[in-house]
Amino acid sequence: MSRKLRPHLAALAAACSVVLFTAACGASDPDNATHVSGEPVAGGTLEAIQLTEPRSLDPAKLNNTWVHQSLVGNALYGALITNDTETLETTFDLAADFSTADGGATFTLELRPGLTFTDGTPLDAAAVKYNWDRLLDPAVGSEAIRQASQIATSEVVSPTTLEITMVAPNPHYPEAAMASSMNWIASPTALEKGREAFDVDPVGAGPFTFTEWRRGDVIKLEKNPDYYDAPKPYLDAIEVRTVADVNQRANTMLAGGADLSSETNRGNILKADEAGLSTEIVPTGGGLFMGMNFRQAPFDDERARRAVALAVDAEAVNNAVYKGEGLVPVTLYPEESPYYEDLPFPEPDPETAQQLFDELAAEGKPVEFTILAYSTVELKGVAEAIQAQLSAFDNVDVKVDALEFVQAAQRVTTRDFGMAVTSAVAQDPDFALWTSFHSASEVGNVAGVNDPELDAALDAGRIATSVEDRKAAYANVQERLLALNPGIWYARATPSVVWDETVHGVDVYTLGSIMPEELWIAG
Repeated sequence: MSRKLRPHLAALAAACSVVLFTAACGASDPDNATHVSGEPVAGGTLEAIQLTEPRSLDPAKLNNTWVHQSLVGNALYGALITNDTETLETTFDLAADFSTADGGATFTLELRPGLTFTDGTPLDAAAVKYNWDRLLDPAVGSEAIRQASQIATSEVVSPTTLEITMVAPNPHYPEAAMASSMNWIASPTALEKGREAFDVDPVGAGPFTFTEWRRGDVIKLEKNPDYYDAPKPYLDAIEVRTVADVNQRANTMLAGGADLSSETNRGNILKADEAGLSTEIVPTGGGLFMGMNFRQAPFDDERARRAVALAVDAEAVNNAVYKGEGLVPVTLYPEESPYYEDLPFPEPDPETAQQLFDELAAEGKPVEFTILAYSTVELKGVAEAIQAQLSAFDNVDVKVDALEFVQAAQRVTTRDFGMAVTSAVAQDPDFALWTSFHSASEVGNVAGVNDPELDAALDAGRIATSVEDRKAAYANVQERLLALNPGIWYARATPSVVWDETVHGVDVYTLGSIMPEELWIAG
């Protein structure tokens, strides 16, 4: 199934919520303004914006989402597997197949024959195994350990075939793998030289090769003349700059300072629409939430979590931080999702919240905690907006620690916080929800949720294959999350890309991951 470009007009964006398994409400023609007839034009340099700069160009250190380094990762390494962001149908690129015949207990990965890295070594099953095995090493420090750790063993059967045995059956595993750096395979020969050498000369089999990385400025890439899928890529080069500041990103695109940008702010998307730029938003469920740490006081007591959930008005946070332009989740899944249940998140109830705060204080358990925030304008703003709301209540004392990314990430890893921003951004519901809330998910379960009923529901959803069985399981998941109050859901995620009229061929998979080999420029 081909994926077509969909510009979202400002009026449409304001009237519609972009949600799981829907592209837009009331869209009259999915083949409209951005479709360009004729063959792609070869040549040119694309000026692109990413939201965060990588720590390293080692694929294990990259993240395959719109808020990280998906464009760079896909450019250097190509993608093993992809998907259609509406139907979630799995499609393939460097891989020829990745499937299970036994309900997800085992998988077979088949590669295209004859693939080679730019150093001349083969991209074969042994190279995939090498890359996936090293993701399991905590010393490597890859976030993809959450996905890779689902594999118990892997065996090279032939140069193009890797047999995988799972720790536990998961028929939906390809959706999880593609949304991580598991999808990017680097030359083992190059990786063996060490991080410093690899960052100077990263070696993949993607549509582009590395030219230069001026840290804090630009990553320069040029066309790989030996890319397997000739005549792609169409571009001669890509220059990627990191712009973390939300206002600077919008201003850069509006002023013509870049051709294409990943985006996460709905206000910026509306500005782009109004200016005549094109946008695409990947539909998702779940979203961002301020997780409450179950492992320590005060949130080891359910009453404290419930009190905070009833005290905080997420719409007021949206108004304070996002000028009312964000989308606050009302339910875990939007109404258009097959997993939707009419189970709304708590509405503000200040009176009941104060009663709970007073009850806890009377028992010698006043609600005192620190919100751990990243130092970006938006995330710090969310923490401070919650702090301000809670300051209106008695027997509540809230502090905010706003730290740079590395320091904040270390605190999250060691679980040294009372409340911290986290997420469960769902396409297929399995990976995001199991990882965020299952007690066996040591890395992703930031809040430390430990509930046998929730675990059972998540496990049932993981192994189920029919929509009906999965819907029943995830209805139970939603009921347990409402009972447990793991956090304050304050924003639906908006995996997005913005581009100007010269850019064509914009195609994304998973959580807004851009496919650079498809891009071309024409005036």
